[in-house]
Amino acid sequence: MRSILKTGMLALALVATPIAAQAGTLEGAAIGAGSGMLVAGPPGAVVGGVIGAVVGGPDVVRSHRHRTCWINRAGYRRCAWR
Repeated sequence: MRSILKTGMLALALVATPIAAQAGTLEGAAIGAGSGMLVAGPPGAVVGGVIGAVVGGPDVVRSHRHRTCWINRAGYRRCAWR
């Protein structure tokens, strides 16, 4: 069982290395592996990681939006994402 887990982790690492530069793919693999681990254990982590890498995930690496807040003339605080 441990050899299967080690082989699966090695395969996942080899698959995730070339795609690490693409935002969304790596996050999808991580989310999929975590979900698969909770549902079906180590084999589920490998399958979930592969499916998550193919489907993709949220783009949390390149977030260029910033929250800006200011106080308007009436004295109310206003915030916007820019």
